[in-house]
Amino acid sequence: MKQLLFLLRKEFRQIFRNKSILAIIFVAPMMQLIILPLAASYEIKNINLSVVDHDHSSFSRELIQKITASNYFKLQYYGEDYQKAFETIESEKSDIILEIPPKFEQNLVRENQQKVLVAINAINGTKAGLGGSYLAQILQDYNQNIQTKLSPQLVEFQKNAGLEVNATLWFNRFYNYRLALVPGILAFLVTLVGGMLSALNIVSEKEIGTIEQINVSPIKKSTFIIGKLIPFWILANVAFTMGLLVSRFVYGIEIYGSLPLLYFFVGVYLLAILGFGLLISTYSETQQQAMFTIFFFMMIFIMMSGLYTPIESMPEWSQKLTLLNPLTYLIEVIRLIMLKNSGFKDLIPQFISILGMAVFFNSWAVWNYRKTS
Repeated sequence: MKQLLFLLRKEFRQIFRNKSILAIIFVAPMMQLIILPLAASYEIKNINLSVVDHDHSSFSRELIQKITASNYFKLQYYGEDYQKAFETIESEKSDIILEIPPKFEQNLVRENQQKVLVAINAINGTKAGLGGSYLAQILQDYNQNIQTKLSPQLVEFQKNAGLEVNATLWFNRFYNYRLALVPGILAFLVTLVGGMLSALNIVSEKEIGTIEQINVSPIKKSTFIIGKLIPFWILANVAFTMGLLVSRFVYGIEIYGSLPLLYFFVGVYLLAILGFGLLISTYSETQQQAMFTIFFFMMIFIMMSGLYTPIESMPEWSQKLTLLNPLTYLIEVIRLIMLKNSGFKDLIPQFISILGMAVFFNSWAVWNYRKTS
């Protein structure tokens, strides 16, 4: 026990002596948590629109006004020449072309039907899909308004015919994307702090030569690993607490679930990710090698965690691989506790998986350190 206390004292002195480590632990995650949710939006705005109007009627002007008033579209070109509108697509000045045919108003009034052309620049698939969907929804609303204006009797008929669907948004009443994004980014930052710093820890001892003195000392290898793990476990929990405060007072995200349960799971998760970092550190000979290795795995963890894209939309083989991704479980648990008020019974599968990873990574780190010492 005395050996462990001496190791902890030595580790904390070494950490607080290095101001760059303190900046990585506290300043960088908080700045990222404040900036990233503001920049990474699930909404697509400022979609550049070119309109080719062959009709110039009151109906066509009303349609254009309805589109531009939605705050999603910016009118870049308005005229009658489709070729000029297409040139704006080629020069990346426009994303969508809307062509209104001749006799647009006349056909709507007399025949109660008309077609418009929507041409979308699909180089950016996400922007093209969402932009086309937004425009289709506006056209559909406009079509309903026109039908109501031309045939008032349809209003009563539509009320009494067919199914009426009333949607209710559970756990995110106003469809605020930050309620899902901020907890996910918080989970990523905790992973980054714990994994990266622990991966550099033993390697730094190798580079400055103190690892040889530790190897010839009577300190047990398991005690040495625990002494390396505990300081960063504590500091990562402090960083997580600061992240919760930012989430609450900057973005107004309240925690509806149990705060002790949240900290309990994060504590177990940190044992797993710190063990993973220490495992990389035992295999690495230089800090640069450790940095590249942990960066490689972090990129995989992020892209396959469900933070930016739903896991259900991934191919079946990649969905199975996410079961080996510890970040996936932390993001799920933070969202479930903070937003859904889930209890421990709801989190048993995630808890068992993370606990198994913690035992596996730390045991491997202790075994490999003994093997290479």
